[in-house]
Amino acid sequence: MKSQIIQIGNSQGIRIPKALLIESGVSGEVELVLHDEGILIRRAGKPRSNWDAVFESLEETDDDLPPVDDGPRDEFEKRQWQW
Repeated sequence: MKSQIIQIGNSQGIRIPKALLIESGVSGEVELVLHDEGILIRRAGKPRSNWDAVFESLEETDDDLPPVDDGPRDEFEKRQWQW
């Protein structure tokens, strides 16, 4: 399918036919990804959208979260600091 780049105010854009938007499921916020052959338009990813699956996999394997590396400690932290 072909489309024209058009002037939209001080910017430029393209018109995407409604049927193509409905079939692709793309709406609202989108991501634009630059490729060698052009620009890819796709649904915007939602942060933390896969957390449920991650938590379920942890429950199934009975694993804990990996330990956190607190980094180097100085003498004060080693001997005097207490929570």
